[in-house]
This record gives sequence, structure tokens and C-alpha cells, in this order.
Amino acid sequence: MKYEAEILGDPRFESPLALSERDDDCIANFVDEDDKPLVNPSWSVWKKYRDEGREPHCFELAGPRKMLYFDPAGSRAAIVTCGGLCPGLNDVIRSLVMTLHYRYRVTEIFGIRYGYRGMTLRHGGTAMPLSPEVVENITDRGGSFLGSSRGMYNIVEMVDFLQRRNINMLFPIGGDGTIRGAIEIGAEARRRNMDIAIIGIPKTIDNDIAFIDRSFGFSSAVAKAKEVIDAAHAEARGAPNGIGLVKLMGRYSGYIAARAALASGEANFVLVPELPFELEGEYGFLQHLEKRLNQRKHALIVVAEGAGQHLMRDRSEELGTDPSGNQRLADIGKFLQERIDSYLKDTGMEFTIKYFDPSYLIRATTASADDSIFCFELSENAVHAAFAGRTKIIVGTWHGQFVHIPMELAISRRKSLNPNGPEWLAVVENTGQPLMISPGSAGNV
Repeated sequence: MKYEAEILGDPRFESPLALSERDDDCIANFVDEDDKPLVNPSWSVWKKYRDEGREPHCFELAGPRKMLYFDPAGSRAAIVTCGGLCPGLNDVIRSLVMTLHYRYRVTEIFGIRYGYRGMTLRHGGTAMPLSPEVVENITDRGGSFLGSSRGMYNIVEMVDFLQRRNINMLFPIGGDGTIRGAIEIGAEARRRNMDIAIIGIPKTIDNDIAFIDRSFGFSSAVAKAKEVIDAAHAEARGAPNGIGLVKLMGRYSGYIAARAALASGEANFVLVPELPFELEGEYGFLQHLEKRLNQRKHALIVVAEGAGQHLMRDRSEELGTDPSGNQRLADIGKFLQERIDSYLKDTGMEFTIKYFDPSYLIRATTASADDSIFCFELSENAVHAAFAGRTKIIVGTWHGQFVHIPMELAISRRKSLNPNGPEWLAVVENTGQPLMISPGSAGNV
């Protein structure tokens, strides 16, 4: 797998940024091309490469270059947001525009409406001019100022759209489906010998894109999810054998459920896609829940939307796929609510259950202060990468450093919670739940 960023050609223009190459003048420096962060910085991996006489895999460091591939005076940029909503989208749009305009003096910046569909004639093929004045206050509200959509559209039409407008920089903001589309756009542009930098800013509220520490919007989502968990806990404690059941985002990765539960500290069960569980039997979830209620008279359950899908396979198959080609998920929240209700009624126990599904509220919230800063840093580095002639990469942090990650590498696998790792151990220790709620597992609630 390729770890090096794809480069359109040799740099030809001097950067307009008044930066330095010295370390003693209190002026920020241009990137040193020899400074390459290791993909795996562990001593054991580095030692293995050394003993085998090989160079370890490295990422390219993000940041401003002294020499540019594109002339800022002749550059035209376009921004598109795709997929579901996420906190921070407007922060990214605004930061891209501000960096393009003020740092590189780009005057022609366009926002593509409603995702990739806005790049096809059959769906309007419209682009709105963007300027600092247009985007000045868009961070005051959630969602995407440009609108969004799911699914892929005709690649030839989309590249026609870029070619007609002489766009030489495209900034797609989205998840793995958006990145796959960007790769196809890049391939078609190359067939036409078009010089276009395609720089992705990874957007996944589930935090499941590989080779990045975190995605923007994730910390905002965790903070908002914590508020819901705390409210569910209050409801559970307010009634005899009260149960709070909170369903959070996380199709394949349970990061939001895990982190929000840790932030709250009140969850008793956290169910995530990475750890299959059973309902019935000695080690099943329902018996553990009953035991919890008998002991403590209330319980709080946090479940990621992708958890327990194996228990509802028939329902999932009936739902088919969404416009992006993803399998539609059966509703684990409603399913658990029904099964809990049925099971506890059979025991004769008096109980109440309150169900919370805050997904759309969380997706549409505004970015936290931490996320707003992160959005700016991602956007700034994306613009630097485009002017340096990089293409088909995403910008993200890896072990705390901003780097360029090839798009094909970023979608080569999905990031998920490690059931044997410290993050899940923290959840288990915080909740007191069994290590795995499935037949053959041990432990007490």
C-alpha cells in the first residue's frame, strides 16, 4: 500500500507566505521535506526495519511549502460537502475560504450545492461564489451551509463541471464514500490531462476513517451525547427499576458510545458493533440487566446503532441499501426496548424504560471550541497541500502531527475499537459490565 502523497508535478512558483527557513527568528517555518513522521512510531517496529536494512513507512508532513505547483493568481477552487451532517462542517467551509482568500489571495472560490449531485447538469450543476463576506457568520449554526447529499453520480459529468469552470482545486468534505468518489474524479481528470488538486477533509462523526487520530466533529458529538446520557440517567433514577436506553451513532465503530459513556461515568452497559453479544442465557444481556435492577434498582444502557445487527439479520436484509451503497441498519434501539420490555414483564418485575435517540440533534449541533480550532487547522493544511500540487490525499493528524494520507490508504480499512485495547478496558472498568456479554463469558455486573 502506498504511503507517499501523489504529486502533480514539480513546484514552479514562490509562495506568497512570508515564512522562514530558520529556527531563531520567531517566524513560522516552511515545511522541511525531510521531516517525515513514521506511520508506526513504536520502537519494536522501527528496530525491525533497522535490522532488515529497510526504511520504515512514513507519511508526508502537512504544512506550507516554499515553492508551489499552482500560481495563486490563476487558481480557482471549489468546496463540496457530502454525506450526513456533522458538527464543524460550516467551520471547515469558512476556514477554507478564509485561508484561500487571505493567505493565497484566491478570488474565485465556489461552493457546490448539495454534495456531488451539484456537480451534474441533471441536478442543476450550480456553484455559488464564496467570499469572506458570504461565509462570515455561517459557524453560528449547525449543518452545512452548502447542503449535502449521499450517493455517487456520473463521474464524467462531474469532471465536465470542473473542467468548464477551470477549477484546479477541489476540496471534498466527507467520509469513505466521498473519498472513493474523489479517487474516481481524480482518475478521470488524469485521463483528460487535467491539472487538479483533490484534497479531502475527512468527515465521519463515527471517527472510523483509518490512519487519522480523530475526525472533526467527533469531540462535539461526544460532548452532546454525554448530555443525553446524563439526562437518561436522571430519568432511570427517578423511578423504581427505571431503565434509560440511549442509542448513539456508530455503524461499524463504537467510538461515540464508548467515549460519551466514559465522559458521563453513569452508564452500566455499553454495547458496540465490535463486540457481539447475546440476549438470552446465563451470560446474556437480559439476565445481566435483570441482576443489575435487582441490585441497584436502576440501569443505564448506551448502544451504538451498529451493535447487535446479527440479532436482527432478517430485518436488515429487508431494508436493503442506502444511496451510498451501505447496508441499512435495523433499529437496535427499538429492538432492545421491545425485548427488554417483554423479558422483564415475564419476570413480573415492575419497571419503566425511557428510550432516547438523539442522532439528528447531535449531527446538527454546532462545533465545540476544540473542534472549531481543529477544523481551521485541517482546512489550512488542506489549502497548503493543494498549492503544493498534492492530490488524492486527505489531511489529518497522525500521532499528533498533521500529515498527508493517500486516499486509497485511508479507505483500505476501517478504524474500530480494539476489544483488547486500553480504551475498551476503560469502558469495562467504568461501567462494571462483563468483558463480553455472550455465551461463555464470565464476570458480574
